[in-house]
Amino acid sequence: MEFGLFVQGYVPAARAKVDPEAEHHALLEETEYVIQADRSGFKYAWASEHHFLEEYSHLSANDVYLGYLAHATERIHLGSGIFNPLAPVNHPVKVAEKAAMLDHLSGGRFEFGTGRGAGSHEILGFMPGVTDMNHTKELWEETIAEFPKMWLQDEYQGFKGKHWQLPPRKVLPKPYGPAHPPMWYAAGSPSSYAMAGKKGLGVLGFSVQKVADMEWVVESYKTAVKEAEPVGAYVNDNVMVTSTAICAETHQKAVEIAVGGGLNYLQSLLFRYHDTFPRPEGIPEWPELLPEYTEEIIELLIAEELMICGDPDEVFRQCKRWEQAGADQLSFGLPIGVSREDTLTTIRLIGEHVIPKIDTDPVHRTARFRQGAA
Repeated sequence: MEFGLFVQGYVPAARAKVDPEAEHHALLEETEYVIQADRSGFKYAWASEHHFLEEYSHLSANDVYLGYLAHATERIHLGSGIFNPLAPVNHPVKVAEKAAMLDHLSGGRFEFGTGRGAGSHEILGFMPGVTDMNHTKELWEETIAEFPKMWLQDEYQGFKGKHWQLPPRKVLPKPYGPAHPPMWYAAGSPSSYAMAGKKGLGVLGFSVQKVADMEWVVESYKTAVKEAEPVGAYVNDNVMVTSTAICAETHQKAVEIAVGGGLNYLQSLLFRYHDTFPRPEGIPEWPELLPEYTEEIIELLIAEELMICGDPDEVFRQCKRWEQAGADQLSFGLPIGVSREDTLTTIRLIGEHVIPKIDTDPVHRTARFRQGAA
């Protein structure tokens, strides 16, 4: 199992209240986290694309952000988590151009993740008059198979669909290296895993909450991907899942950091905006918040495998559970209201004590798939 980091520009109101430049500081700190993750042996960093999601995510122009990281890092693969390819949000040709450009700037380290957006508040802002989020599925389905054609055809044959069209044109630049960047889909519901597998796409599993949920959805994906008819030049047989992670020198220190991290607020914001995600029992409707987490709640979350938290040995065992459940990649959602120093410590400790024991392959899994398409 490989390891990644997920950043999103989290700027909670409590931080903005005491720091007039909170937004600026949050974005620069997340940049520092990715650079440290690169040094610590993490293989992937994923940057969100969200719009209008106050507090929850201020990282809207992730193509710009990833371009900076391409220069600031050396080995870590940089992924769009996601680029939104729905024509009313981003014209598909522009998305293809940005992806290929990032592939060049990163030296072939770019990972192309797409999806349909966070939920109604975000996406329907670009689609006046649309009230049904299922409409976005039609737009995404119409578009996803066109990207490999834009990248690989000398002159793109053009496209005339229901939602967008383009006459034949040379789409430039072409990707760097063999074939094209690995293709992923951000799954907002368990049924999306099998759909992605049938198309030969890797899954960005942002909706999986706990290890027990992982086992059956990964099975549905792995069954489907065996019979994949890939939309791209190769199959990206890959399931990534995300989890909160706090690692400290001692168990007690890690729990204390978690208690002070405002995790209840972040979780409440997640379900405020991601209204297409399945809502677990006990999650209140916004603006009602989850209760503040106590040490007892943190210990329960750890026991229920709903978060990774503890000293390095404990975090290693918790990560192994995800590997045993079938995850190909485990990415940690940072920052989570935790201080810069404690977040950097988490990254360093996982890099020193966890990753070397689990990820012993120096080559990125997606790089092997891509090279195989040469």
